[in-house]
Amino acid sequence: MSTSRLDHAHNPGTGQRLLAATLRQTMRLLMKPVFHPRVPVSVLRPGLTALASVSRPAAGVERTAQALGGVSAERHDPSTGPGSRAILYFHGGAYCVGSPRTHRGLASHLAAASDATVWVPDYALAPEAPFPAALDDAVACYRDLVDKGHAPADISIAGDSAGGGLALALAMRLRDDGEPMPSRMMLISPWADLTNAGQHAATQVRGEVMLSWGQLEKSADLYAHERQQEPYVSPLLGDLHGLPPCLIVVGTREILLSDSERLLDAFETAGAEAHLVVYEGLWHVFPAHAGMLDSADDAIARLAAFSRGQHFPPEAAD
Repeated sequence: MSTSRLDHAHNPGTGQRLLAATLRQTMRLLMKPVFHPRVPVSVLRPGLTALASVSRPAAGVERTAQALGGVSAERHDPSTGPGSRAILYFHGGAYCVGSPRTHRGLASHLAAASDATVWVPDYALAPEAPFPAALDDAVACYRDLVDKGHAPADISIAGDSAGGGLALALAMRLRDDGEPMPSRMMLISPWADLTNAGQHAATQVRGEVMLSWGQLEKSADLYAHERQQEPYVSPLLGDLHGLPPCLIVVGTREILLSDSERLLDAFETAGAEAHLVVYEGLWHVFPAHAGMLDSADDAIARLAAFSRGQHFPPEAAD
């Protein structure tokens, strides 16, 4: 098995540079106040939904509501229609906010690029449903995909931020329970250590437009209730051996960059296959801006290629 890192630097045109700067500034002005530690969850949820409206869904992708394992979900079918391949995608939101609605843009672009059906479950959120409710929902969704006729070899699991950590915890749970494993994992800016130990390595990160360590610590407490050290809560602290090949995408302008770097090291220690692509100058979960930002399109293309089984480094689509 192998691990590798690709630092992705590019020289965008003037239009893309201006667009990236505008998006970054807009997110800093709008999202930082919303994600302040003192803002209650009841305000965060509609706030994130409103802010997510800036994302552009991909053309030709059909979205429908369909439950998985008793969990409400949205499915995104590419223009070619549903096939045998599926991506089970877990939205971010620090285990307290977010929904399939907030991630429609990202999910639709991933479906279009991968030519696979992308399922986004509306898994249980804290504080109403703390750990292990989200993980139990994730397991139920995966089992239902298999029951619906998708072979595990045709299923990839993915997620961003907390959803990335949840996808990783799901893989660990399936391995520990002796269940058939999905073929691949794709993680975007994963929050994989709810002890937030990475903040000591992230003190020099500049340009974070969304997250703060205070907000993450609050969310970790709401979700885990002092169980942050447990592997299914903080999979970075657990045993990663025997997990499916993993591709991690992250930007340099986010405080969770250190989580991705430490996660790659943990995969190497476990003898598992994992690859990390670090995008210079990009922010937390920047692939959500696919259809607008060239770097986001590039990241989606790499994630899609990896889900199809392409060897690393997966090249961006032409």
